[in-house]
Amino acid sequence: MLRRVLYIDLTRGESWVEEKHDLFEEWLGGTGVATQLLLKEAPAGVDPLSPEAPIIFSIGPLSTMFPAMTKTVAQFKSPLTGELGECYAGGRLAMAMRFAGHESIVIKGRAERPCYISIENDTVRIRDATSIWGIGAARVGVILRDVERGVGRRSIIRIGPAGERMVRYASVVVDTYRHFGRLGLGAVFGSKNLKAIVISGTEDVAIPDPKRYREVYNRIYRMVVQTDAMEKYHDLGTPMNVNVLNQLKGLPTRNFQSSSFADAENISGERLAEEYLFRRVSCAHCPIGCIHVAMLKTAFTPHHEFEVRRVSYDYEPIYSLGSNLGVTTAEGVLELIDTCERLGLDAMSTGVVLSWATEAYERDLITPQETLGVPLQWNNVKGYVKAMENIVAAPNEFYSALARGVEFAASRYGGTDFAMALGKNEVSGYHTGPASIVGQLVGVRHSHLDNAGYSIDQTAAKKQLDPAAMVDQIIREDDSRGVFNSLVGCLFARGVYTDENMIDALGSVGITKSREELTELGRRIFLEKYRFKTREGFDLSKARIPRRFFETVSTLGRIDPETVEKMIALYRERRGWA
Repeated sequence: MLRRVLYIDLTRGESWVEEKHDLFEEWLGGTGVATQLLLKEAPAGVDPLSPEAPIIFSIGPLSTMFPAMTKTVAQFKSPLTGELGECYAGGRLAMAMRFAGHESIVIKGRAERPCYISIENDTVRIRDATSIWGIGAARVGVILRDVERGVGRRSIIRIGPAGERMVRYASVVVDTYRHFGRLGLGAVFGSKNLKAIVISGTEDVAIPDPKRYREVYNRIYRMVVQTDAMEKYHDLGTPMNVNVLNQLKGLPTRNFQSSSFADAENISGERLAEEYLFRRVSCAHCPIGCIHVAMLKTAFTPHHEFEVRRVSYDYEPIYSLGSNLGVTTAEGVLELIDTCERLGLDAMSTGVVLSWATEAYERDLITPQETLGVPLQWNNVKGYVKAMENIVAAPNEFYSALARGVEFAASRYGGTDFAMALGKNEVSGYHTGPASIVGQLVGVRHSHLDNAGYSIDQTAAKKQLDPAAMVDQIIREDDSRGVFNSLVGCLFARGVYTDENMIDALGSVGITKSREELTELGRRIFLEKYRFKTREGFDLSKARIPRRFFETVSTLGRIDPETVEKMIALYRERRGWA
């Protein structure tokens, strides 16, 4: 198996390949390798939007070789938080990198004018993108499909206007329905004058022991498609969480002022599946089809003439642009998701920013003069669409502040007690208890996916776990996901890839690892990420927790601040940081 890193310098217009066998041997691939490349290539204290700040993509030893091993990790210095930026995307990107023969790609520098990168096997071209600068991400994908080769083994990733204008939570669209969403990778693209990347390849993948590989592959494939391990993701998908969390009083509503939503049924996975679902789509080499695409029909003249848009949806955008903004209809939620897609904004951060702005508007912390007359009111979908457009256009100081995230906006206008961010990253859609708060705060990217604290809360409700037990589970998840994200797998398949299956899958492609070695590797990867975080200024002891978390009843009842403080202290102690 090739262990190659492709380097691209946009300033000099050059590219080269280096073989890094020892790097992959020690750190496996994916996030493990990406972290080492980031530590090496990003100068300490570098401005995230400077030419010296790198973008790193990495896949792992199992990418596209086993079912649901579909993800690519991107690492960078986040312009939103000022420290570790990390996000994951499915689609066809991992497959395209595998067939192009590159397990990691490092992009540095800044082009003189708008450009896109075309990678076909070892051939790298930096092409002029002046004609597509300013065009929405969806349309750019259509254009590049016509001018670039590689149909079937090709991935096209691109930014929208938000990335070009360097909104700090701009996303990168991957193959139409997937995203590098969180922490502002789109802004880093924009800072480099980089509109898109097209990757394709025709390389073969050598298997050292085809018989063993087939045996392990077939076993895992059967678990994926013939058991209920991943069935729910094909059926309703993650939007099934809307009704579940609403019943548990864990669904954030109107900027976390409530944990249940009277109109949850109207925006639920069940309602969307029954009335709006158009099709299901899979990432390359995944048989599940968890990507749910809705058909949104809107009139554009009064004479019964309609436009039909296809909008992908899942739980997090429904929470952030639905219940958290008080939006009561599925059409309204889909309209806001589609606006994020058009502009290239991360849906989660956008919804949290707008929910803070709506409450601040209600409290007269901001005025109609500052909003330019846009009425920021719960369930005002048209107002929110206009506000999103203004965030990208930045016509005044207020919208420029919103474009820098809720933490920055609240520092300027007040309302920090209800500015819902942890580690400066806008929070996810769970108000389940203390583990969700602590998990996002201590997580390497301040995401619910770092350690699934929300799930630990729900386990605690059933098994009455004490704070110490919850902290131990958070640490186990922190570490184990470092290994899984080095393979690089879809987290929906975590139940399929047991330690035994991971070890067997690695063995079938020529990599011998024991359970103990993987456990230690996960711990080391976590600590290396924290080495980058602390180098760039993150201090867990000084991290802010919004008071709103303690004011609103959660799934586990009202959360005691002392419980959260105790869990953070225990976490630091168990990590050896106290």
